[in-house]
Amino acid sequence: MGCFFSNRRKAEKESQPEGGEERPKQYSWDQREKVDPKDYMFSGLKDETVGRLPGQVAGQQFLIQDCENCNIYIFDHSATITIDDCTNCVIFLGPVKGSVFFRNCRDCKCTLACQQFRVRDCRKLEVFLCCATQPIIESSTNIKFGCFQWYYPELAFQFKDAGLSIFNNTWSNVHDFTPVSGELNWSLLPEDAVVQDHVPLPTTEELKAVRVATEANRSIVPVSRGQRPKSSDESCLVVLFAGDYTIANARKLIDEMVGKGFFLVQTKEVSMKAEDAQRVFGEKAPDFLPLLNKGPVIALEFNGDGAVEGCQLIVNEIFNGTKSPGTPIHSPGETGREEFVVT
Repeated sequence: MGCFFSNRRKAEKESQPEGGEERPKQYSWDQREKVDPKDYMFSGLKDETVGRLPGQVAGQQFLIQDCENCNIYIFDHSATITIDDCTNCVIFLGPVKGSVFFRNCRDCKCTLACQQFRVRDCRKLEVFLCCATQPIIESSTNIKFGCFQWYYPELAFQFKDAGLSIFNNTWSNVHDFTPVSGELNWSLLPEDAVVQDHVPLPTTEELKAVRVATEANRSIVPVSRGQRPKSSDESCLVVLFAGDYTIANARKLIDEMVGKGFFLVQTKEVSMKAEDAQRVFGEKAPDFLPLLNKGPVIALEFNGDGAVEGCQLIVNEIFNGTKSPGTPIHSPGETGREEFVVT
C-alpha cells in the first residue's frame, strides 16, 4: 500500500531549487496592518485638549491613563476602554463594543456609551451614560449618573459597528458591589442637568470639525427618566415590530409624546419569543407571532396622566395610511389590561 500524497510531495521536493531554502508560510495575521499602541493611548497628559476623529480608532482598544486637567474626546467606536488614575478630566467616549472601566479616578465628568460599565476605587464622577447592561460601581463614592445625550453625524453608524442598540440603555439601574450601611455611594444627576455644562464641546479646530449637538431632542440615544420616581400612576407600553421604518417611527413617537408633556421612562430592543408575546399580549398573542420572526421589537414605556389615550391618538396619526406593522399599546392595571392594536 502506498501513501496517496507520496508522489505529489516527492514532486514538490524535487522542484525546489537545489540548495535553496523553503519559502516561509504566509498567514493572514502576517498581512495585517501593524498597529502602533501609541495611536490608541493618551498617557501622562496635563492641561491639554486631545481626541480622535471618526475613523481614527475603528474598533481598536484604547487606554487613557495618568491625565490631569484634560479634555479628551474619542469620536469613534472602540473595542474596550480603560481609564486609570485620571484627575479633573472631561471625557467623551464614542460607542464601546465591550467594557469601559474607570479605576482610581476622581473629579471627572464623562459622556459615554458601552456594553459594560464599571467603576472601581473612584470618587466624584459625573457620568452621562448609555449602557446595555447594569452599570457597576465598587469601592467608590459620590458617583452621579445621567442619561447619555449626544449627537454627531457618524454616531449612529458607530453604534451599529459597536453592536449596540440605542434603545438598550440601563443607565440608572446601578449596582453597588460595596454598599455602606446608611450611605449611598451613587445618585442620579438632576433631571434638568444640561450635559454641555458638564461635558463641554471641544475647542480645538481639529475636533470642532465634528458637528456635535447636545440638545435632548437630537440625542442619538432617547433621553429616558430611568429609575427616577414616576410622575403619574398611569403608564403605557408601546411595542413596535421590526420593519423598514421601525427606528424612525419609534423616534417620531417619542418626540410627539415628550412634546405633549409625557415622560419616556425606558426603552428596549429585544428579540421576543412566543412565551414573551403570550405574557405581554395575552389572548391576542397568536395574531402577532408571525411578526416576531421579522426581527427584534422596540418597546417604549411612557408615563403621565392620560398617557394611554394620548399615545393612542398619536399612534393613529403617525401610522394612519402607512404600511407599518401593527403597534399594540398596553396599559397595565390592577384589574386587567386594556389593549389597542393599530394596523
